[in-house]
Amino acid sequence: MNKKKILVIEDNLEVRENLTEILELSDYLVLEAEDGTEGVEIASREKPDLIICDVMMPRLDGFGVLNILSKKTDTASIPFIFLTAKAEKSDFRRGMNLGADDYITKPFYKDELLAVVETRLRKSEQVRKHFDRTDQALGAFINEAKGYEELKKLSDQRKVKQYKKRETIYEEGDYPRYLYFIKQGTIKIFKTNESGKEYIIDVLKEGDFLGYVDLIKDTPYTESAAALDDAELSLIPKDDFSALLYGNRDVSSQLIRMLANDIADKEEQLLQLAYNSVRKRVADAVLFLSEKEGKNEINILRDDLARIVGTAKESVIRMLTEFKNDGYIDIVEGSITIKDRQKLVNLPA
Repeated sequence: MNKKKILVIEDNLEVRENLTEILELSDYLVLEAEDGTEGVEIASREKPDLIICDVMMPRLDGFGVLNILSKKTDTASIPFIFLTAKAEKSDFRRGMNLGADDYITKPFYKDELLAVVETRLRKSEQVRKHFDRTDQALGAFINEAKGYEELKKLSDQRKVKQYKKRETIYEEGDYPRYLYFIKQGTIKIFKTNESGKEYIIDVLKEGDFLGYVDLIKDTPYTESAAALDDAELSLIPKDDFSALLYGNRDVSSQLIRMLANDIADKEEQLLQLAYNSVRKRVADAVLFLSEKEGKNEINILRDDLARIVGTAKESVIRMLTEFKNDGYIDIVEGSITIKDRQKLVNLPA
């Protein structure tokens, strides 16, 4: 079993060595930094499981360290514990507002230190497990993350709505009122140009969230969403979602990761549309939908497949026929079954 990695950022050598000794005797792997600037560099490079950071330090204080790390995608979710000799309420409040997970005041007891460390590591692990993209996990995650009585309604009063195939969920230009969570079904995210031509930019499935980008920005939707097949969605009200997002650091950091992944996916998709051949794009679209469904068989209207590829329906049908003749896929009553996945993957661009 891998040891948990803890970064100690403390300018006082005696205190830093004391912390390191206690943690190493408790079977933790300890990294040390003697000031905030070095601490940020080590945290960014090593990605520790937890950070213990002094508040008052030269060059960069603990508040500055937390502010920087909380804005970085790969460090935002690391549990952060402040270590301080000052116990004024204003210091506690400032730290918690910035997103600190806990405080330890100097001088500290060994048992107190270890109890706080173990609690924060355990909570962090639980929250990560809850993001396993199932509706049951969503409820468990909300119960874990809310931490406040007023947020109980998120887990026990979520509105659930049924959508028929092709039914619109929201349209470009609408103002966001909910965070949507897909309990069942498949949802297409698309844009429409001035001439009314539709282009599908993403396909989402059970366990995915949608609508959160514009909800966070508090601006009208820049894209539309509709059901590709019969679907069931949980609707979390905007105010409840905002309270959860801005009141809990674990939620905020997870959304940062999701947004970063979305941006990377969209950039890759645009590159493929710009440079790949129609044949390669159709193959990639079939593979993409197969991965989304988690199986080799996909059912999608040829119009919708063409909107994913960004070409005419006739071109998509011609490419599918070629793939069938080459033995890459089979088509029965409109349903596409992948027979040779590797051949599709290896098609030249």
